[in-house]
Amino acid sequence: MVGTAALMNFSCGKSSDNPVASSSGAAGGPHIVKVADPSNLKLAFVTNNASEFWKIAAAGVHKYENEANVQVDVKMPPNGKTEEQDGILENLSSQGYDGIAISVIAPNDQIDAINKVAAKTNLICFDSDCAKSNRLLYIGTNNFQAGRTLGAEIVKLLPSGGKMAVFVGTLSADNAAQRLAGIEDAINGHNIEIVAKKEDATDRAKARSNVEDVINAYSDLNLVCGLWSYNGPAIAAAIEASGKKGKVLAAVFDEEQGTLDGIRSGTINCTCVQKPFQFGYLSSKWLHDLAVQGDALKLPEGGVIDTGVQIIDASNVEDFAKKLAEMKGS
Repeated sequence: MVGTAALMNFSCGKSSDNPVASSSGAAGGPHIVKVADPSNLKLAFVTNNASEFWKIAAAGVHKYENEANVQVDVKMPPNGKTEEQDGILENLSSQGYDGIAISVIAPNDQIDAINKVAAKTNLICFDSDCAKSNRLLYIGTNNFQAGRTLGAEIVKLLPSGGKMAVFVGTLSADNAAQRLAGIEDAINGHNIEIVAKKEDATDRAKARSNVEDVINAYSDLNLVCGLWSYNGPAIAAAIEASGKKGKVLAAVFDEEQGTLDGIRSGTINCTCVQKPFQFGYLSSKWLHDLAVQGDALKLPEGGVIDTGVQIIDASNVEDFAKKLAEMKGS
């Protein structure tokens, strides 16, 4: 159990109309908080940037809100900066939120910030984990395996080997680092060399210019790979502008409209899609259940819920786009 002083400090941090009912867990470690009044919950879903990708996750949040008659506030750091996300966390904590789900921008740098909030309320991660923190669970993609899945597609695209480049907002994010590690594992032994790894700090203009710069710098470049959702449309635009369609192949992540259009036009060969709708829906449900049931709720084994991935290419892009539209509509 946490100490009496810690519980007192926590109670003072909560809204006066929804005090703590119970808290469990080892001192300094993760614990589950059960609220006294489940009818007055304050829950939040915090993304790592404001890209189109998160609108799909928000649709999942809203679906659960409608089903369970609860409110889950969606918060998006406008520029995808660590300090913005830390500020959002601090504000939510000071406002006495009963549960927070977060996609962590820089897991190694935000452990203290995460633990500070996790000591006061139920905190879970989705999409980008902070496994070294005291978060209760992680919902999302096994990013290493997702990287291996996309890496296997890259091997198919480059059967004789070749040169490729990787683009992302920041490699310090757990999901980016794990995806790249999975790709590297899958292409190992296939004569495929990664000649450039470029970060854009979620700057959309830089995301495109990074690709153009690398295409111009390497005349023998065979393939470009985008690790974050907005990198796909940036890659498609850069390839088109460089006149390299069909000459420089592309394998990316996620399902932004520009990515799906790029697959339709043949500019992008494939994308590895996650299940952001499930990120939103399941995160909202777990936050709700944790607050209502407390430590009576059994956490998943290993503290992880793997939502899986799917490869989308020209053969299935239309069916996927139809299903995606239905999810957004819900």
